[in-house]
Amino acid sequence: MASDSKEVVKEFPFFKVYKDGRLEFLMPPVEKIPPSDDPDTGVRSKDVVISLDPPVSARIFLPRIPDPARKLPLLFYTHGGGFCTQSAFSRKYHDLVSTVAAEAGAIAVSVEYGLFPSRPIPACYDDSWAALRWVAGHAGGDGAEPWLNEHADFGRVFMGGESAGGNIPHTLAARVGSIGLPQGVRVVGIVLVHPFFGGTVDDQMWMHMCPTNGGLSDPRLKPAREDLARLGCEKVLVFVAEKDHLREAGIGYCEELKKSGWTGSAELVENVGEEHCFHLRDPKYEKAVELRDKIVSFIKHN
Repeated sequence: MASDSKEVVKEFPFFKVYKDGRLEFLMPPVEKIPPSDDPDTGVRSKDVVISLDPPVSARIFLPRIPDPARKLPLLFYTHGGGFCTQSAFSRKYHDLVSTVAAEAGAIAVSVEYGLFPSRPIPACYDDSWAALRWVAGHAGGDGAEPWLNEHADFGRVFMGGESAGGNIPHTLAARVGSIGLPQGVRVVGIVLVHPFFGGTVDDQMWMHMCPTNGGLSDPRLKPAREDLARLGCEKVLVFVAEKDHLREAGIGYCEELKKSGWTGSAELVENVGEEHCFHLRDPKYEKAVELRDKIVSFIKHN
């Protein structure tokens, strides 16, 4: 019926759902930019195809290499965007990951994972896991990507992201703890910036995007204590923003992690007076620089 095409049955922060099943997204399409070499920072970037079916790709960033004999820490990055928008190839994420790679002296792999609605959750987790395993497959020096073979220190792997992309590294680290990665690959730490976890008004949106969800207690939405206990990394750095509706979920994650029996170390940093993912809106803003510097220090000194 014609009225079905106009009747909204669900409204979420990123999209509306109409009675006839149609979706209306509430943000403009994401403009993607090609990889490039940055003459100012010396960071080079290239795109790689990890899998054709399912389609998974990534952008790799290689900083200046002052000492060719010295291997670089590796940052595995998952972008935010509510599991339904944004891209590793957008200007904001290209610039962010490139800057961190330059300042931390790290080779970075920024993953282009599947998004709702064309690829509902759990594609974001499964694609990111496939990408992480592909990266780890270079630990022996005989993988498909020369930059990883020649320059990555697989004993110093870090994972990070913000918002939805701050949720994904937790699930990946839980899989590392239970399934493992090839010998010689060590995940030192994960960085979760304003992470998307359960217990907020966004829970129903996540469950709508994940038709196979396990309800509000789904461990990908609300991390299970057993997953926290076996988290496959040594350190966790969590940022929460004072004015972010996800703040309490991020604080709760840290508290539950410490109670779980996990033997690593966790640090919680609050961005006082700030809103969700403020650092992406103005990268030159003083507090955005402070946040980025904290991530850089976490990578450089661990």
